[in-house]
Amino acid sequence: MKQFEVYQVNLDPTIGAEIKKSRPAVIISPNVMNKHLQTVIVAPLTHTIKGYPSRVISQFQNQEGEVALDQIRTVDKLRLKKKLGTVDAGTSSDILNILQTMFQ
Repeated sequence: MKQFEVYQVNLDPTIGAEIKKSRPAVIISPNVMNKHLQTVIVAPLTHTIKGYPSRVISQFQNQEGEVALDQIRTVDKLRLKKKLGTVDAGTSSDILNILQTMFQ
């Protein structure tokens, strides 16, 4: 499990305004963490375009959507059900830039 890979992730159960259900999510935690911990940090992908500054417009498997960095979660690796692919280099760079801005 590597940074910027996309997996089908079971996010339930959730509470309140958290993104629900099983959906694609991109791993945003660094590879050194992914190698040594039983958890990964993920950001869900959504088809809904909200245009929030905390979201990255993305194209994954020929579908446009957003990476919801305002909904990042740490999940046990057991929640990752199936590898779906990897986001492109442009999306990866945009994710890192927005995360850096968010946590300055």
